[in-house]
Amino acid sequence: MKLKKIFYLPILTVIVISCGSDNEPVQPTTFYKKENVTTKQLELSIEASGIIEAISSVEIKSKASGEILFLGAEVGDLVEKGSILGQIDQRTPKNILDQAKSDLEAAKVRLENAESQYERGKELHANASISDKDFEDIQESFAQAKSTLVRTEVSFENAKIALDDTIVRSPVQGTIISRPVEVGQVISSPTSAVGGGTILMTMADLAKVRVRALVDEIDVGKVSIGQVVSIKVAAYRDKEFFGVVSKIEPQAKIEQNVTTFPVLIDIENDENLLLLGMNTDVVIEVLNKEVTLSTPTMSLRTRKDIYTAASILNISKDEVDEFLKERLDGENFNRFIVIKESKNGPELTWVKIGVSDLSYVEIVSGLNKEDTVFILPSKSLFDYQKRFKERVQASFSFG
Repeated sequence: MKLKKIFYLPILTVIVISCGSDNEPVQPTTFYKKENVTTKQLELSIEASGIIEAISSVEIKSKASGEILFLGAEVGDLVEKGSILGQIDQRTPKNILDQAKSDLEAAKVRLENAESQYERGKELHANASISDKDFEDIQESFAQAKSTLVRTEVSFENAKIALDDTIVRSPVQGTIISRPVEVGQVISSPTSAVGGGTILMTMADLAKVRVRALVDEIDVGKVSIGQVVSIKVAAYRDKEFFGVVSKIEPQAKIEQNVTTFPVLIDIENDENLLLLGMNTDVVIEVLNKEVTLSTPTMSLRTRKDIYTAASILNISKDEVDEFLKERLDGENFNRFIVIKESKNGPELTWVKIGVSDLSYVEIVSGLNKEDTVFILPSKSLFDYQKRFKERVQASFSFG
C-alpha cells in the first residue's frame, strides 16, 4: 500500500565533476532551484488491495435430525424469506406427535374423572361422611390430574414444533452461496449434536457487499469513516465501482514484517456484478483541495538543516543565529522555515503550513502569492555531494 502522488518535486541538479585532466575547468554546479508560490490543486490518495466479501451471511441448519428428503435451492439461487429450503424425514416426529396426542386425550379424561370425584368428596366431607384424610387424598388426585394435563399439553405442543422443524425455511431473503449436503444424507440437529449440527446451506444478501482492504499502518491514520472509495476488479477493468468506508478494524495484521489494518468498505451491488472472493484494487481519496498558496515541500527547512541551506545562498551564520532566536509553537509540525527571494537577496521567514500531497504543501501564513522560494537539497544530500566531490577530486590529484 502506498500513497499515490499527483504532483512531483522539481529535480535538483547534483554536483557535476569534470573527469578530465587537472587543467580542465570544473563545470559550475547548481545547488538550488526557484519556484513561485502559486494556487494549486492538491490531490492525495491511498492505494490498497482487498477482497469482496458478504456483509452478513446466515448458516442454515435443521432443528430436526434425520435423512434429507428434499432440498429446495442450489448455489446461486435467490430465495425469498419463508421459502422451503429442505425437508427432513418426518416419520419419527410424526409418531411422537401421535403418541403425545393420545396422552393428551387420556389426560383430559383423567382430569374429568378426578374433578368429578373431587366434587363428590367435597359434599361427603361437608356432611362428615368421609374423613379428612380421605378428602385430602381426593384433592391430591385432582391436583395431579391437572398437572398431568399441563405436561401432556406441553409435550403435544413440542411434538408439533418438532414436526414443523422437519421443514427448513429461509429466515431472510438472500442468495445461496454454499450447499455442502445432498438429498439422502443423514444430518444431526444443533440442539442435540455436540458439534453444533450439520450446515445445510449458507446464504447472504449480495445486494450490498463489502471490500476488506488492507491499508498500511503509515496510511491508516488518513482514512476516516464515510470516505468515498474507488474500486476496480479484474473482471470489469473498464468499470469503476464506488463504496464508502464503514469501519476501520482495530486489530492489525502482520505478514512478512508488514503491518496493515483491515478497512471495510460497503458497496451497493444492485447489478450483482461483484462476486464474493473477487480481488480488488482500492483507491481511497484523502485529499482533493484547491489551495490559494502552495510551495514544494522541499522548500521547507527546520532548525537542523537551515544552516546548510543558508550557506549555499551565502546567508551568514550570524544572520541565521539572529533569526533562530525566535521560537514558535508547532515547529517541525506545522511551522517551518522557508528561504524566499527579496530585493535584498535571499531572506529567511517562518511559514505555517496546512494540508500536503507530499510533493506540495499548503501555505496558511508567512508567504504571499507570487513570492519566489528557494528549493535546496537537504543537509544529508548536501553532505553526500560534498564527500563525493572530495573523493573525485582526490582521485585526479596524483601525478
